[in-house]
Parts: sequence; C-alpha cells; structure tokens
Amino acid sequence: MKNSTLYILLILSCFIQPNCLAQKQKKSHFKALVLYENGGHHLDFTKAAKPWLNKLAIDSSFTIDYIENTKAINEAFLKQYQVFIQLDYPPYTWSEESMQAFQKYMNNGKGGWVGLHHATLLGEFDGYPMWKWFSDFMGGIQFVNYIPDFASAKVNIEDKSHPVTKGIPSDFLIKKEEWYIYDKSPRSNVHVLASVDESTYEPDSKIKMGDHPVVWTNDHFKSRNIYIFMGHAPELFENEAYTTLLRNSIFWVAGRK
Repeated sequence: MKNSTLYILLILSCFIQPNCLAQKQKKSHFKALVLYENGGHHLDFTKAAKPWLNKLAIDSSFTIDYIENTKAINEAFLKQYQVFIQLDYPPYTWSEESMQAFQKYMNNGKGGWVGLHHATLLGEFDGYPMWKWFSDFMGGIQFVNYIPDFASAKVNIEDKSHPVTKGIPSDFLIKKEEWYIYDKSPRSNVHVLASVDESTYEPDSKIKMGDHPVVWTNDHFKSRNIYIFMGHAPELFENEAYTTLLRNSIFWVAGRK
C-alpha cells in the first residue's frame, strides 16, 4: 500500500511539474566526443559514420560533439565526455598537452574509449615519433604493413560472453578491408574479443601475421576501452554484425551495458 501511494504521488508530481519526466530522462544522457579525419582516403568512411552516429545518438538519448583535430583536447575539455570515439584518427600529430590529457582520461575511470582502424597506425609517420604510451595501450604493438588492394575475410568472435559481442554471429564476413599487420600480436597484453581468419582472405595475400586479433580491450586501464580494427570502407555501415559491434562498444564504454 505504501509503495502504491508513493507511485501515485510521483505521477501527480509530474503533472504539477511538466518537466519532471524530461528531467528524469536527461539523467540517462551521456556526452560523446568523436575525433575524426576530415580528409584523405578515410573521408568516405567518416561521411558514412557521422549520420549513423547521429541517428544512434537521437534514438538512444545521448549527445555528440565532433572535432577534426586534437587542438582542443586538454584535461578540462575531456572531463565533459563520458565516451571518446577515435574515428579513424591516428595516434600522432597530437600535442604534448593533448597526449597527457588522454592518458589521464584513460587512467581515471571516468570515461570510456572506442578506437577504430587508424588508431593503431603506430610508428614514425610524417615526421612524428611513435607515441610509446599509446603503443603500450594497444598491447605493445607497432604498425608494419597492410593490404593496400584490400581483401574480404571472415572475422571470428573469440569471447562470446562479453557485452560487446552480444547479438553478433560467431563469425561474419567483412567484404573490404586493408587488414593491418603489426610487429607482433597484442594478445599477451590485451583481452582479445575477435580475430580475422587470414586463410579466408579473398583475394589471398602474402601480407599476414598469423595470430591476428582485430577487436580487443585492454583491462589494465580503469577506463573501459575497445579497439575495432575494421573501419575503412563506408559499406561497413551496411553490415549488421559490424554496426552491432560498434553500437555495443559505445554503450559498454559508456557504462550502459
């Protein structure tokens, strides 16, 4: 009886205060920051990703801010966001301040990170030294090579119990990807969720690394994080397994799964 009375009072208060339900809904919102590339050969992927992300945000009641370089990134700036999506943006050209801010963000457990594709382009590029901390964050790897003429391949889910892989088939086809290889597998330093079966490359390629993780999380950090290698072709947003993986990742790092 007491619970019924409290429920009736809550409903009545919402009639008296029209913003009551809106305020309750607002509490479930989170803010996401998307760092994206506004040029180069990943531009088509960015153009496909933005409307997909915008619709997801509207449908799921969160907000997104977009930036196309790291100039704005500092500690105070990142405190605004519960999710940081590194959308095909490399781990170089960052200022010392932005690097330090991101490192603190990943260590403080108050936000989460989803990195795609270009985020593991680790090495010395365009006159910039390799960001050693980021290499360790990605499992101690360094970029070595990639399949420039692309290949389709089967991706196998390795951890079917993880919230990020919920609702995804045990294996699925990626029709077009560059398939980076690294100087070593990150497996010993990260929790691998999925890997690519290099024997299914079509057309076949000599550019292989053997054990080839493509989705993983680094459990050594307080902040939840997911790296998803696939992120070159805009057609990925027509692949239900891929969009489910990306959606799950965003909500998991936000603490909503």
